[in-house]
Amino acid sequence: MAKKILIVEDDVFLGDVLTEKFKKDGFEAILSRDGAEGLQKMKELKPDLILLDIILPTMNGYEILEAKHKDPDIEKIPVIIISNSGQPVEINRALELGVKDYFIKAQFDPEEVMVKVRAFLEKEGGNLSSIGGDKKATSDRVAGKKIMWVEDDNFLSEIVARKLATEKCTLIHNTNGEEALSVVEQEKPDIIMLDILLPGMNGFEVLEKLKSNEKVKNIPVVLLSNLSQENDIEKGKALGAERFLIKAASNLDEIIDQIADILESRK
Repeated sequence: MAKKILIVEDDVFLGDVLTEKFKKDGFEAILSRDGAEGLQKMKELKPDLILLDIILPTMNGYEILEAKHKDPDIEKIPVIIISNSGQPVEINRALELGVKDYFIKAQFDPEEVMVKVRAFLEKEGGNLSSIGGDKKATSDRVAGKKIMWVEDDNFLSEIVARKLATEKCTLIHNTNGEEALSVVEQEKPDIIMLDILLPGMNGFEVLEKLKSNEKVKNIPVVLLSNLSQENDIEKGKALGAERFLIKAASNLDEIIDQIADILESRK
């Protein structure tokens, strides 16, 4: 049976684009252009996933999320936000209300949304209300770990910082490779999450320097990138990366699970 996606979006062009893309990809896509109507459709249709705008007529996205959170019949349906706002306070409010991901319209790529949705639904195997299956709660697996995250995207960094705080991790955030290399010996993180596209020294160059340093070479490094070229993946492996994750195909819960898996394998 086709997965059911509810799109609550009043932008005529964007709503139609997303609806058509999901239908062509084999999903059952339902479009609502009104907030109150969208909430009603959630209750009636019980979709597998919801794409939700914030600014909507009759009822805004936050009001919908708050009402959804209080309704046990729809509370666990995953939500991805698509918004014009990328302010940290807005993102934090959405995350507090349980959203799984957050896209900014100014940086919007419909295909990236498709990749995220497909990856999320495939990971959950159709059972979206019991995230993680029989695994331990993620927090139990990574609590107390020190994670160095080298990332220059302020929007993503804000979300990462909040997520790791909820997982009871210690975050060392660096916006460029030179900064990370200057503190890594002192900080001795348990794992390093390294973006490839960075200002100045790129992630491959940083990885090479980390692996040539006897004091930190055994710290596992995970490369994160929007690049998915086979030669980039092979280059990362050759330089000693533990794993190579594609940002567009990985949500934060999945990344935290990967971190936990790597750290548990090294015990």
